[in-house]
Amino acid sequence: MDDVTNELPEDPTPPKKKGFLEKIDTYFGITAAGSNFKREMIAGLTTFMAMVYILMVTAGMFEKTGVSYGAAYIATAVGAVAGTMIMAFVAKMPLAQASGMGITAFIVHNLLLAGTGLTYANCMVFTLIDGVVFLILTVTGLRRKIFEAIPKAVRHAIPVGIGLFIAFIGMQNAGVILGNPSTLVSFASFNVLPGGASFMELNDGTYIGILPALIALIGVIAIAVMSKRNMKGAILWGILGCTGLFYACAGIGYACGSAGCEALFKAFSISDPFSAFADWGTQSVGKVFTEGFNFRPYLETHGAWSLALLIFTSALSLCMLDMFDTIGTLYGACARGGLLDESGTPIRMDRMMLSNALAATVGAIAGTSTVTTCAESSSGVVAGGKTGFTALTSAVLFLIAMFLSPIAQLIPSCATGAALMWVGVLMMTSVTDIDWKDPCDALAAFLTFVVMVLGYSITKGIGIGILAYIIVTVCTGKIKEITVPTWVIGALFLVTFLLT
Repeated sequence: MDDVTNELPEDPTPPKKKGFLEKIDTYFGITAAGSNFKREMIAGLTTFMAMVYILMVTAGMFEKTGVSYGAAYIATAVGAVAGTMIMAFVAKMPLAQASGMGITAFIVHNLLLAGTGLTYANCMVFTLIDGVVFLILTVTGLRRKIFEAIPKAVRHAIPVGIGLFIAFIGMQNAGVILGNPSTLVSFASFNVLPGGASFMELNDGTYIGILPALIALIGVIAIAVMSKRNMKGAILWGILGCTGLFYACAGIGYACGSAGCEALFKAFSISDPFSAFADWGTQSVGKVFTEGFNFRPYLETHGAWSLALLIFTSALSLCMLDMFDTIGTLYGACARGGLLDESGTPIRMDRMMLSNALAATVGAIAGTSTVTTCAESSSGVVAGGKTGFTALTSAVLFLIAMFLSPIAQLIPSCATGAALMWVGVLMMTSVTDIDWKDPCDALAAFLTFVVMVLGYSITKGIGIGILAYIIVTVCTGKIKEITVPTWVIGALFLVTFLLT
């Protein structure tokens, strides 16, 4: 069948979009990037659905510290909207930003719930410092130098590690992988015999059991089948299909007397979203300035030297977590989407780093943990997103989610878990770029992605990979191959490991 240009030989140039759409296309470079509006919007929706759980999880963690769920939810949403908008208009890249899960866990569990005496507002000061430091590093160009100082073996291992890491997160969220007191983790049980596995139950805020785990596995297989058949939007359709199947099966379970399914439907409630805005206004926004610099209670109990050491180690930890989580995510996502330049560096790297620094600063003012580029946004890149219009779509959806917090919770974790597992599959491709015949490269790469997954930290994986590279290189008499910037970041990682 002839295409349109063959039917109209007198005008071989494809028709251009007119008016407002043409301006948007030109601004974001959608057609120039080989994409289109439909693909960008589907990618943005895919990213949003893979990341929306961050709003609920972050709010749930901060709720344990005394901040209301509503206040923390709005603060997190504001950070996601602002951070993703900045990425859309400053960097014009298809990545979304939101509060980092690892950073949130560090603030909540290592600083607020560990008996340090710090307040929620004090921790927002550390987040603000993080953003300001990164702003300085980005403007001076030092942050790009840090990226370039990462050994190639570690760089190639980063996408693999992030893929495994987010797949692991997806499996945990869906109950496919469970905690185990003897082996730390274990595969879910599908035992249907009497006394076997539960059909579904609520465990520490997550629904686990045969149903969610099975839905997630069915979902990732369905996404693979659709991808094999070259269906557009396979990840999005996988999420939507899993959501529908989950609630249909849960409804049947409810009718059959499943306590977990009954709890799921009884938990549905439609609350007034504006009450959450009121809580945010009184408990979160601007607290970094009005209360954050008041360290008097801590000083009276622990003294000035202890406070200085705490500020240094905490700020260092947050900076290292954010910097290398972001660098790793940017490289991993861009490598998967073909968004690297001829030198292997993500395109518009400086603008993406500037977007990250600005987002972290805005997040601190809003009252949430460091806003950073999230690994889950790789799902949108995999779905075909290539420009800032993907990020803009995600930002608009995060904005809508601010007013629809009860509805946002309807997307089950098993549905997003299936998408994250598939993204993990797709990000494994760069493992072939690693020189496995070189013992130095092999060890550095192996430790990078293994520690990312088993150590549950992108930053620590990069750190141990760099240190392994330095040690092996020195011990084999090739010390001159190590650049000064690599020595510097290696030393920073060593200090971080020893003091935090």
